[in-house]
Amino acid sequence: MRIRDYIPDLVVDLKYATEDNFTGVVIYDFTEPWLRYGTVKKLMAVQETLKKQGLGLKLWDGFRPTSAQEKLWNICPDPTYVSKLGTGSQSHCRGIAVDVTLVDTSGCELVMPTDFDDFSELADRDYADCSAEAAENAGLLEEVMEQNGFKPYFGEWWHYSDTVSYDIANDFEP
Repeated sequence: MRIRDYIPDLVVDLKYATEDNFTGVVIYDFTEPWLRYGTVKKLMAVQETLKKQGLGLKLWDGFRPTSAQEKLWNICPDPTYVSKLGTGSQSHCRGIAVDVTLVDTSGCELVMPTDFDDFSELADRDYADCSAEAAENAGLLEEVMEQNGFKPYFGEWWHYSDTVSYDIANDFEP
């Protein structure tokens, strides 16, 4: 499902549809994010919860074709940050994973432990090595995402997967 058909106020900045990502190259050629319908419904609940607090979500990545996953692995063959086809979870390729952050009502990002795709120890969920404000914001994001059926990945504060999984979606091409 195209996410903004269900969450029109979602702020979207698909990093891998541009050169503005850690690889410096375009990884996929679509500009609208997609997810499985069940995952979209959970993300809708997250957005509604955050709205009550004057906040919202910004999405950097959702569904990712296996061809894109393979490109990422070839550039960064580190299973801590990129899932290898055939051995990792490939949650993005299943249409159940999102890379997100918090934004205010103007769409401005809140302070978080790191920027997106910072592949360092600062990006993990041990918030002892970041500012109190960043730790509080990341903790709020984690709490709301978990309350609505997402599980966090320890190595990246921005990455969440639906607790319900599906097969890899080779025919899910946007």
